[in-house]
Formats: sequence, structure tokens, C-alpha cells
Amino acid sequence: MAGRWLRSFGEGFYTIGSAGHEGNAVVAAALRPTDPALLHYRSGAFWCVRAAQAAGEWTGSPGADDHRRDGGSGADAGRQTAARPGTDPGSDRTPPPDGVSGDDSAPADGTGSAGAIRPATDPSTATGPSNATGPSTATGPSTAGEPAAGGGAAPAGPAGPDVGIAARRAVRRPLVGAYAEAARDVLRGMVASAHEPIAGGRHKVFGRADLAIVPTTSTIASHLPRAVGMGLAVERLRRLETVRRTGDGVRIGGGGASDTPWPPDAIVVCSFGDASVNHASATAAFNTAGWYDHTGLRIPVLFVCEDNGLGISVRSPRKWVETTLRSKPGIRYFAADGGDPVRAYEVAAEAATWVRRHRRPAVLHLSTVRLMGHAGADVETAYRGADEIAADLARDPLAGTARLLVAAGVATSEELLARYDEIGWQVRRIAEEVLDEPKLTSPAEVVTPLAPRRPVRVARAVADAAARAGGPGAGVRAEAFGGKPPELAGPLTLAQSINAALADGMLDHPQMAVFGEDVGVKGGVYGVTKGLRDRFGAARVFDTLLDETSILGLALGAGLAGMLPVPEIQYLAYLHNAEDQLRGEAATMRFFSQGAFRNPMVVRVAGLAYQEGFGGHFHNDNSVAVLRDVPGLVIAVPARPDDAAPMLRTCLASAAVDGSVCVFLEPIALYHTRDLYADGDGEWLAGYAEPGAWSSGHVPIGRARVYGVGSAEDLTVITFGSGVRMSLRVAAALADEGIGSRVVDLRWLAPLPVADIIREAAATGRVLVVDETRRSGGVGEGVIAALVDAGYVGAVRRVAGVDSFVPLGPAARQVLVSEEAITQGARTLLAR
Repeated sequence: MAGRWLRSFGEGFYTIGSAGHEGNAVVAAALRPTDPALLHYRSGAFWCVRAAQAAGEWTGSPGADDHRRDGGSGADAGRQTAARPGTDPGSDRTPPPDGVSGDDSAPADGTGSAGAIRPATDPSTATGPSNATGPSTATGPSTAGEPAAGGGAAPAGPAGPDVGIAARRAVRRPLVGAYAEAARDVLRGMVASAHEPIAGGRHKVFGRADLAIVPTTSTIASHLPRAVGMGLAVERLRRLETVRRTGDGVRIGGGGASDTPWPPDAIVVCSFGDASVNHASATAAFNTAGWYDHTGLRIPVLFVCEDNGLGISVRSPRKWVETTLRSKPGIRYFAADGGDPVRAYEVAAEAATWVRRHRRPAVLHLSTVRLMGHAGADVETAYRGADEIAADLARDPLAGTARLLVAAGVATSEELLARYDEIGWQVRRIAEEVLDEPKLTSPAEVVTPLAPRRPVRVARAVADAAARAGGPGAGVRAEAFGGKPPELAGPLTLAQSINAALADGMLDHPQMAVFGEDVGVKGGVYGVTKGLRDRFGAARVFDTLLDETSILGLALGAGLAGMLPVPEIQYLAYLHNAEDQLRGEAATMRFFSQGAFRNPMVVRVAGLAYQEGFGGHFHNDNSVAVLRDVPGLVIAVPARPDDAAPMLRTCLASAAVDGSVCVFLEPIALYHTRDLYADGDGEWLAGYAEPGAWSSGHVPIGRARVYGVGSAEDLTVITFGSGVRMSLRVAAALADEGIGSRVVDLRWLAPLPVADIIREAAATGRVLVVDETRRSGGVGEGVIAALVDAGYVGAVRRVAGVDSFVPLGPAARQVLVSEEAITQGARTLLAR
């Protein structure tokens, strides 16, 4: 209600509220404050209870005791409460700002009593018995006597809420401490205050590191795959910890390893609305959780579906959500009525205890109502009848709680109404106070947490890895490579160089895991991960199910849990059905948490075109525009074997040091290429650098490589990927005619090496951009724009792929860049 009041005069920017969903408070009460939570946008009550648990102000559930036993709620992840300016957690009443009356009976806008900010039909005045529908009950066999799983003792079942002395005390006190601060944080998000503790004015989200609440954006269901990944990561880190303690496995260690921020027996909770069960991301998450459960792997995730029966205006068909959730294989089903807090608490506690004991996924189907419409602009009378709205008001969880308290003799109706009015007025006052807090006022302020780059620290991390590999870890490294390190194996192909660099990465980063379709036993469809599973074990190199959304979701959760995930997407074309896991989830994490959370990862993708004898647009995809459009994403494209290893080391170091999200796009056509100018010349092969040379050969993010051919004075060719090989061949032919060229391998498509582009363009005054992606939206557009922005006045020409999908067979040559087209473009420029 305060959010809608703020919006009414243009000072509030978010009006999706929690009204009707307050029953999710019992879910928080049934959990520990150290259980990581990903919450949807109607989670205000959960948020308040979790804040009280973490502050030690909550009684009547296992939360407070567990909080003390665990030594805090994720304090190592970085407490943020101390950094909140302008707040006084110890104050229960705050003076109003200038011009605001201090009289509780008269709000500043003259609308009457504080109760005027309540809806016209005030559910808190409802009396009579509990709603007639009654609570739903948990289904399935009893868990009593079932053995504990996951290596931890089964926790005792929590006691029910204390409706005695603690409840009486709560009824009589105003909104104070953690509750007041929780309300302040929500309102700060609504007014886009720079003092909001997680997103800092960038979005209205529920999130705080010290509450173990991970911020999620409003993309429907997109956070569910991450929750599955977090659950799997918690269990895998338990296994990796066993490996570290016993000394099993092969590793050198030290490469930025970090421990999970949550206890080993933590469970992950993930909430969402009923309409979201229909979303592809939700389907993927449920399927992946069930798939792993079917294989015997444990994923301790509690999904919470808060079912108000509506997706804005579209009704969920009767019994559809229940039928859908019950049918998910490998996922235990629990159900409760969010309007009956006592019974809902019992079921939520049973569900949480079951997940914690068995380390297996479950779903809590919590029926709720939605009061006051979807958001402030939603006039629900346009699609709902008055009787239906009134029926929902009768099921208001606040009214249900009031009836329980009155019936139990804890409070009178007059006391509860007075408390309701007092809290409403206090929230209104807090809303008025946050209005004066500063907003983000410059582009630099907005983008600061997006994707920090610390190149000196990344270079130092590479140097430290080299020192370990060449020093105390030399023996372990030699053993891992079967006595023949890659630097002694002779010239390598691109695929072999990436394989060796992955192995060195696994040795130096104990928390690193490589996974994807066919990467384990088979070693990848192109052999790039061959032998890694045998060397490092199935816990660190493993096959996944065939679903790119889930593969990236596993990586998102693993990175958040402290691992260094290196997922593989088998082909670039397969990434497009899962792009939002990179755009909406991975790339936004630091942005919406001001760096309090991060999900480092290096996503290996086999892509681009020119794959002979095996074609079609799925296996020859040259569409990278969608990746270049993601703010903060690092895109690396190694063309040569001697670039691949150092670039991969840079990406791993950047992920470990800065939490970067990197896409390592590997040109399929160059994986096994050996020759450059003539058959058998071996000019495309390269040796693998020994550890002592890693530091001097370090390739920073955003730096190009320049090849001088002939005099290198007449023409600059700017290209990447397969274009590098073609351009070098064309440059050699031109050199025979006395024409000197500079071939610039961009190496990084994001961020582009702008300084190198400008320098090399100015050196000749003639620029030919060779872009194997498409003319529209291709990389070449970015290169030419960079030249224009820098004031380049020389000649420029572009050779790019046709705006078409890549067809099968010889027809592909009609739409892809060819050496003939490059030669013609060069001659046209030289003729000017």
C-alpha cells in the first residue's frame, strides 16, 4: 500500500506487492537463516522473517537456535547492514521529515487517519471461523524412521510457533529492529534509492548476502535452473571437501579456490508463482532435478510454488498446478493452505526437514490469494467479479492470523486493529523518509558493479599459477599428464591446446568443474575434453542431460556456491534456446547485488562455420550478435593453438579473480587444422608453452594480435576466428606482389580491442574488415563503429557473411566469406 501511495505522485517505481502471499512467512520460519533462498517478487513476509531470524529477534522456530549454532547467517559472504546510511535499527519510532505532522491521527497529505492507506474492504476486521475450505495436507508416505542421507545427521523436527508469551509481546510492540529495517529496505527498492542494500537503486529485488537471500530479476522462472545448480553444487562441494581431506584426486591447488558460503547441510529454497510452472525454464529445472535424483545424485532443493490462481489476468486451470507438480518424477510433493499459518507452518517444516534429511528435491504447493491486483496499474475488476474478489479478501492471511490470536486469547480484536494501524503508519513514515535518499546520478555509478576488470590482478593470478605448476606442483603436473607434459608433446592443434589448458586449469583450480553433453566418457564430440574425466574423476568432469538451459543453470548455481564452473555448449546454435540464462541471470548478478554475489564461469562453445563435410545451420552457426549485446560478458575467440591456452588461462583467472562471465567461442573448423599455406606444412600447429613462459605470454582481455606480412605498410585486415587463417593466406599472396599487410586477430569480441584497432588502422590508412558472421548485426559493425567514433578518416571496406542461415553442403560457400572475396575487397581498397 505504501508502494502504491508513492507511485500515486511519481516517487515510486515498483508496485507489485506481497498482499495475500504473507503465508510465505511460515516457509522462512521453517528454514534456517543460512539456507540460501531465491525469492520471487511477492516474498515480503519471507523477507521480514528471515531478517528477524538473522538478527536473533525471531522465536518459535528452529531459525534462531540454528542461527546461533551456525555462527551467523552467512556473515562470511559479507554483511551489508553496517553500510546502510541513514538508518537506526535501534529506533522504534522515527521523526517525520520536515513538513510532515508528528500526529499519528493526521497524515501529511490530509487523507484522514493512518488507516486510510488500508484497502476499502479491511480484511483485518473479519471475524468468525477459519475459512471453510480448510488446509491441504502433505501427501505421500510418512518420513518417520527413514534413514538420513547426505552424510549429516537428521535434524529434529521443529516445534510449532509459540502463541503464548512471545506472541503477546509481539502484539503489543510497534514495528522495530529487523522488521522496521526490512520494510525500509523494500521501500528503498521501490523508490530506487542508492542506499538500498543489494541492488543500490538498480532494481527492486529481494536480496542480501548476510541473509543468504540471492537476488533474482523479474524474469519469470529464470531463477529455477540456478536453484537446481546451487543444490547440486552444495553436494558436490561436500564430495570435493572429502577429496581434499583424504588427498585423493589430482590437483596442485591454490588458484583462487573458495569455500561455499553455506553450511554443508544447507538446503536451497526457491519460490515462484503458479503461472511460472508453465515456463520452459521451470520445466527444465524440474526435469533436471528429477533426472539427477533418478540417477542417484542428490539435489537438496525445496521449490515453493505460491499459487494464487492467476498469472496477471490469466487463470490457472482448476487443479492444473497441483496435477503438474504432483507429476514431476523424483520431486516429493507437499501442499498447504497459506491462509492457515499453523498448519502451513507444520507442512513447511515437514518439507524442509525431509529435504535436509534426504538431500532430495521437493515442492511445497502453497495456496494463496492475491489482494489488490497484480500491480498498481492492474484494474482487476476488468477480469474478476466482485464476489470472487470478496472471497479472496475473506481468505486474507492477516485476517486468518488475527482470528487465531483472538480465538487463542492472545489478543483482542481492538489490540490487533490498533497494531495494524500503528504498523501502517510507521511504514508510511519510513516511505516518506526514503524519498529523500539519493538516486544514482551518473552512468559510472550505474555500471560500476556490472563487470569489474582488474587486469593486474588477473595477470598476477596467471603468474602465480605458473609458479605453482613449474615449482612445487611440477611433479603432480607431470603425473597428471602421464609423464609427458604438453610442452614436450610437440606442436599441438587448437583442440589439443585447449585440452591441455583445461587440464592445467583443473590442476590449479581445485573448485573447477567441466561438464556438458558428452564431455565426460566420450571426451566431447570433437575430443576436446578427452582424458579429463580419467585424470580428475567423475565429480569434476561429468556428463549432463541434453538441455542447455539446465547446463547453464548448473553453472550459475555452482559459481554462486564457490565453484569455478566450465560448462560446454556443444554447438553455438544450441545456445540460443538458453540465452536468458546468460543475459538475464549470469550477467546481471553482480549488477543487481553490487558485487555481493557473483557467478563466475567460463562457458565453452563450439561454433562458427566452415566445418567441412558436416553442415547445416545447427553445426555451422555464425550468429554471435546476441552474445555481444549482453553487458559485461567477455567473449573470447581463439584462432591459433598458441593463443588458445593463454586466453583460456586468462578467462579462468578473470572468473576466479573478478567473478567474470566468459564465453570461450571455439572455431570448430580450426579444431584439427594443421596446415596454413600448403598441405603438410604444419604452419597452423604450435607448441604449448611451459609454465615458465605463461607470464610473458599472458594475453590480457581486450588485446589483439597483429601479424605483419611483407612490408605491412599498405593494408590493415581486421578479423577473427576462421577469418584469421583465410586472411593470412590472402596476405601471403599479396606479399608476392609486393603488397604488405597487417592482419589483426581481434581475439576478443567483447570487449573489442579498440585501442589496437585504431592504432593498426592508422598505420596504413586502409582497413579491410573480414567478418565471418553476418552483415547485419555482425562483429564488423562494431569494428567500423569503433573506427568512426575514434575519428578515423582513412578508407574502410567490409567483407561479411550473407544475412542467411548456413545451408547444407556446397551451398554454404555461397553465403560465407571466401578467400576470393577477401582478395577482391583488398584490391578494391588498394585501387583507391
